[in-house]
Amino acid sequence: MPVGRFDGKSCVVTGAARGIGRAIALRLAREGGRVCFADRDEAGAAAAASEARAGGAEAVALACDVTERASMAALFDAAAAAQGGLDIVFNNAGIAQTKPLLEIEDADWHRMMEVNAFGVLLGMQEAAKRMIAQDRGGKIVNTASVAGKQALPLCAHYCASKFAVVALTQAGARAWGGHGITVNAFCPGIVETDMWRQLDDEFRALPDTPVGTTLGDANPDFPLGRFAAPNDIVGLATFLASSDSDYMTGQAIQVDGGMVMQ
Repeated sequence: MPVGRFDGKSCVVTGAARGIGRAIALRLAREGGRVCFADRDEAGAAAAASEARAGGAEAVALACDVTERASMAALFDAAAAAQGGLDIVFNNAGIAQTKPLLEIEDADWHRMMEVNAFGVLLGMQEAAKRMIAQDRGGKIVNTASVAGKQALPLCAHYCASKFAVVALTQAGARAWGGHGITVNAFCPGIVETDMWRQLDDEFRALPDTPVGTTLGDANPDFPLGRFAAPNDIVGLATFLASSDSDYMTGQAIQVDGGMVMQ
């Protein structure tokens, strides 16, 4: 069995079927965590959990819809029953869209907020209820974005949802610190995942985009000279879930190759 920073800890990661969420969940598992891979994509979550178990970890896959309170409550109850409580929660599931500011429709806005902002609110609330009842503290880590620090006109609704994640992170830190619960967020820049490829396809389909131009060309400021892979994000994310960050809370930290400097 793997032994490490998360030995015996009960962990839940939403959006764990692919991308950043999958990479985080696999790292938690490799370092001894008992990990629930949670996602709407049941097959993808099951495949990721199977990979973790093949490495000797304790891992389960559970379906969830982060926009439904009953689904999130059931997720955390099932994970706690299977894994001996609830210690670490990553509210990672999210969506994105490339769309000019004047063209954002009502449905675009509401869907973005429902998944990215309301989904994080539900995850935080339902996790905190159970952590408070356990009376042993806990770690809540939210996936924000550099788009939660600086807004861009081609994804204003996405940016607004990630600004909301930063605000919720600060509010949760203040609300639950007395219970030994820390709440932090990490803010990736451009990460080469299926979501990024979707955004790039949407950008190239815009009528004003010059032929051959990518969304990366519109975001050229990378001192480290490359986009991130999911594993570039994992170190910071898992640090925020570890005991090494016990005196940190309410923070939203960029891990973006220098794309945004503050």
